[in-house]
Amino acid sequence: MDPETRGMVGPNETRRPLVRRLLVWGPSGTIFLLAALALVVLLTESIGVAGFLLAAVISTTVIGIVVPAFLWVDRLEAEPPALLWFAFGWGALVATTGSLVVSLAALDAVAARGLDVGLIGAVVVAPVVEELFKGLGVLVIFLVARREFNGIVDGITYAGLVAIGFAFVEDIFYLGQGYEQLGQPGLVSVFVLRCLFTPFAHPMFTVCFGLALGLVAHRRQWRYALVPLLGYLVAVTAHALWNAAAGVEAWLWVYLLVQVPLFAGFLGLLVWARQREVRTLREHLTAYGLNGWFTPAEVAMLISPSQRRQARRWARARYGPAGEAAMRAFQDESAELAIAREHLEHGARSSWWAAREHRLLGVAEQHRAVLRSLPPSAGR
Repeated sequence: MDPETRGMVGPNETRRPLVRRLLVWGPSGTIFLLAALALVVLLTESIGVAGFLLAAVISTTVIGIVVPAFLWVDRLEAEPPALLWFAFGWGALVATTGSLVVSLAALDAVAARGLDVGLIGAVVVAPVVEELFKGLGVLVIFLVARREFNGIVDGITYAGLVAIGFAFVEDIFYLGQGYEQLGQPGLVSVFVLRCLFTPFAHPMFTVCFGLALGLVAHRRQWRYALVPLLGYLVAVTAHALWNAAAGVEAWLWVYLLVQVPLFAGFLGLLVWARQREVRTLREHLTAYGLNGWFTPAEVAMLISPSQRRQARRWARARYGPAGEAAMRAFQDESAELAIAREHLEHGARSSWWAAREHRLLGVAEQHRAVLRSLPPSAGR
């Protein structure tokens, strides 16, 4: 960036203070590290080092299939990458370790009573325990990162990332187990079943809880506590039914007649959530436009991911890195502005959100002014 343009770009209101990040990520990093060490030890002892490494590489297929779907849903008011990594890390490390410890204890208790460990483990213990630990990760984000958990799309996104982190590690175990018991045929069969046929299974369950939290994101009061509880119960029920269906002899027919339609409904939910966020941004930014804060062209650009990318490329080509930074901040803060207005209209901490709205209006105008003042030569 040229010396004369350095410092012209104002602060991005979407960034977080360093001290706060350290306070949050210090303990989190310690917990994640301990959980990772425990998992590596348990997995390598269970499936061997070779099986662990091979399964870990193959299991990344699920990440490549599922994560882009959730990032697509969240493109307009994108969540901070640090929180997305936290969600994935919680699912992959904390949720899996916690579920493993509690599930083993529960299954020992079931076996001591002479009950069917396989059946109860699949349709009772696993759904209750796994959805509890996955849901706790989403709940932590809901409680700690209040500014970044603004509605249904955020709940779906965070829940999806937690769940895919969990599925990633769980698939490592099953892939390694298949390879250890049956060799390459076992590995391939588990890969087809878990990574290709049902990669969205865990996200489908946990999204029920994330969706419930999203519904009360603007109403953080105890009288709405039953909504997340209901979301958790729906997640547990869906998980239990899925596991029960997997154990029947006519599994393929159940998959085609029940699970595929459920998956289609899940994809429909993602599309609906995405369109709902587009409508929210359009409604509020248009209202600001009617009051002179945005032009119609800016509103059209801000609610279209493709136009946002084009605008950033144009700003970089014409004004260089300073122009691209100003355009990106303008886009980020305009989306945050619409979210602030959404909170205000739902009466959530009106004074705080009103002050935030005022700040965001100011910095959005500041970044627009930077784009107008930068000389075209800054991009050469």
